[in-house]
Amino acid sequence: MYAIVEIAGQQFKAEAGRKLYVHRLEGNEGDVVSFDKVLLTDNDGSIAVGSPTVAGVKVNAKILSHLKGDKVLIFKKKRRKGYKKLNGHRQSLTQIAIESIG
Repeated sequence: MYAIVEIAGQQFKAEAGRKLYVHRLEGNEGDVVSFDKVLLTDNDGSIAVGSPTVAGVKVNAKILSHLKGDKVLIFKKKRRKGYKKLNGHRQSLTQIAIESIG
Protein backbone atom coordinates (compact mmCIF):
# COMPACT_ATOMS: atom_id res chain seq x y z
CA MET A 1 0.00 0.00 0.00
CA TYR A 2 1.18 3.48 -0.79
CA ALA A 3 -0.20 7.00 -0.75
CA ILE A 4 0.61 10.29 -2.45
CA VAL A 5 0.69 12.85 0.35
CA GLU A 6 1.36 16.57 0.45
CA ILE A 7 4.01 17.48 3.04
CA ALA A 8 5.17 21.08 3.46
CA GLY A 9 3.90 22.08 0.01
CA GLN A 10 5.45 19.16 -1.90
CA GLN A 11 4.02 15.80 -2.95
CA PHE A 12 5.69 12.56 -1.90
CA LYS A 13 5.02 8.86 -2.40
CA ALA A 14 4.67 7.43 1.11
CA GLU A 15 5.03 3.73 1.87
CA ALA A 16 5.29 2.12 5.30
CA GLY A 17 8.95 1.89 6.33
CA ARG A 18 10.19 4.40 3.74
CA LYS A 19 12.43 7.32 4.74
CA LEU A 20 11.91 10.76 3.18
CA TYR A 21 13.70 14.09 3.23
CA VAL A 22 11.20 16.96 3.41
CA HIS A 23 11.39 20.69 4.08
CA ARG A 24 12.00 21.52 7.75
CA LEU A 25 9.06 20.52 9.96
CA GLU A 26 8.10 21.74 13.41
CA GLY A 27 8.85 19.26 16.16
CA ASN A 28 11.72 17.53 17.88
CA GLU A 29 13.54 14.35 16.94
CA GLY A 30 11.48 11.32 17.92
CA ASP A 31 8.12 13.12 17.67
CA VAL A 32 5.32 11.53 15.68
CA VAL A 33 3.60 13.74 13.11
CA SER A 34 0.54 12.99 10.99
CA PHE A 35 -0.38 14.31 7.57
CA ASP A 36 -4.00 14.41 6.44
CA LYS A 37 -3.57 15.89 2.94
CA VAL A 38 -3.62 12.51 1.22
CA LEU A 39 -4.23 12.96 -2.51
CA LEU A 40 -4.26 9.31 -3.64
CA THR A 41 -4.12 5.86 -2.08
CA ASP A 42 -3.40 2.48 -3.67
CA ASN A 43 -4.21 -0.67 -1.74
CA ASP A 44 -3.23 -3.69 -3.89
CA GLY A 45 -4.75 -2.31 -7.08
CA SER A 46 -7.76 -0.49 -5.64
CA ILE A 47 -7.02 3.19 -6.22
CA ALA A 48 -8.83 5.99 -4.40
CA VAL A 49 -8.33 9.48 -5.79
CA GLY A 50 -9.36 12.45 -3.68
CA SER A 51 -11.07 15.56 -4.78
CA PRO A 52 -8.93 17.28 -3.55
CA THR A 53 -8.07 14.87 -0.69
CA VAL A 54 -9.11 11.36 0.32
CA ALA A 55 -11.37 11.59 3.38
CA GLY A 56 -10.48 9.68 6.54
CA VAL A 57 -6.93 8.71 5.58
CA LYS A 58 -3.86 9.88 7.50
CA VAL A 59 -0.17 9.19 7.14
CA ASN A 60 1.78 8.87 10.39
CA ALA A 61 5.52 9.50 10.42
CA LYS A 62 8.32 9.80 12.95
CA ILE A 63 10.89 12.61 12.82
CA LEU A 64 14.35 11.03 12.66
CA SER A 65 16.61 14.09 12.37
CA HIS A 66 16.93 17.71 11.33
CA LEU A 67 19.77 18.45 8.93
CA LYS A 68 20.94 20.64 6.08
CA GLY A 69 21.17 19.62 2.45
CA ASP A 70 24.14 19.94 0.11
CA LYS A 71 25.41 23.42 -0.67
CA VAL A 72 24.08 24.93 -3.88
CA LEU A 73 26.28 27.62 -5.44
CA ILE A 74 24.78 30.49 -7.44
CA PHE A 75 27.32 32.28 -9.65
CA LYS A 76 26.45 35.41 -11.61
CA LYS A 77 28.76 37.12 -14.09
CA LYS A 78 28.56 39.78 -16.76
CA ARG A 79 31.39 39.48 -19.19
CA ARG A 80 33.76 42.38 -19.76
CA LYS A 81 32.10 44.41 -16.97
CA GLY A 82 34.06 43.16 -13.97
CA TYR A 83 30.86 41.93 -12.30
CA LYS A 84 31.07 38.59 -10.50
CA LYS A 85 28.94 37.43 -7.58
CA LEU A 86 28.97 34.08 -5.78
CA ASN A 87 26.25 33.09 -3.33
CA GLY A 88 25.61 29.79 -1.58
CA HIS A 89 22.58 28.19 0.00
CA ARG A 90 21.90 25.10 2.12
CA GLN A 91 18.30 23.98 2.48
CA SER A 92 17.04 23.01 5.94
CA LEU A 93 15.61 19.49 5.79
CA THR A 94 13.92 16.98 8.07
CA GLN A 95 14.32 13.23 7.67
CA ILE A 96 11.13 11.32 8.47
CA ALA A 97 10.23 7.63 8.49
CA ILE A 98 6.71 6.65 7.40
CA GLU A 99 5.19 4.41 10.07
CA SER A 100 1.63 3.78 8.89
CA ILE A 101 -1.00 4.74 6.35
CA GLY A 102 -4.60 4.51 7.41
